[in-house]
Amino acid sequence: MGNGAANRKVVIVEDTDTCADTLEIAFLAIPGLTVIAVSSAWQALEILRGGGVAALVTDLHMPRMDGFELVRRVRSDSTLAALPVIVISGDTDPRTPERVSQMGVNAFFSKPYSPAEVREKLEHLLNATSNPEPT
Repeated sequence: MGNGAANRKVVIVEDTDTCADTLEIAFLAIPGLTVIAVSSAWQALEILRGGGVAALVTDLHMPRMDGFELVRRVRSDSTLAALPVIVISGDTDPRTPERVSQMGVNAFFSKPYSPAEVREKLEHLLNATSNPEPT
């Protein structure tokens, strides 16, 4: 048994504590996962650039740097370009899902969302990244 699954880190960027807490509780059901919740895109970028992060879950509307800019920066960074990214947003703009999809986001959930569905998607993305060979 490899150590690929153990100690994977997921960063949640969410400036609303209740949303971050809800996601964190849902994600902790995934074995071997460490959840790091931050309230700004700048903090997230710092952690991502430090390495060892398996996935990013971000809100779109945040002060200073929004989720669109965060995703743009992640996708344009060669070391992070393949990082699985899930966007969760209360954005009511009907163009948003298409916009984030074109930016290379792996999944989009609009609020209100099901934390369990987000967790399932995250697990799926983590498993796809840690086991690239077909089973």
